[in-house]
Amino acid sequence: MHDAMTLTGRCLCGAVALEVQASRQNIGACHCQMCRTWGGGPLLALESVSSVRLEGEDSVSVFASSDWAERAFCRHCGTHLFYRLKTGEHYAVPAGLVDVGQAWTFDSQIFIDEKPPWYAFANDTRNLTGREVFEAFQRGDD
Repeated sequence: MHDAMTLTGRCLCGAVALEVQASRQNIGACHCQMCRTWGGGPLLALESVSSVRLEGEDSVSVFASSDWAERAFCRHCGTHLFYRLKTGEHYAVPAGLVDVGQAWTFDSQIFIDEKPPWYAFANDTRNLTGREVFEAFQRGDD
């Protein structure tokens, strides 16, 4: 699918609903230590998100997880809602939050240099180290 998609999802308790605009059906995995701590494993997320609209914003907590990014979650049930750059130029939305059976393409893994050795994905993906990720964002790559 090459047209923009509108996807919707809700947190576990239903206090927060979101509508996501995505330009591609691609999923990426982030293996950084923060994502693995945040979710107990790699973050599998939509990476081509152009906008996120929230309902129930009073139930959303945002945590500044680094100098450049923040993570949002429902303050009632803890559901992860998104990771975003503080500049607002990039969102990553957990795939399971909006998945209703789309034919996703798992095509990238980032912070591959921080991936622990006890798991590996079989998909043929573009793999970037942490340094390569930061360089790509500085250049404005998607």
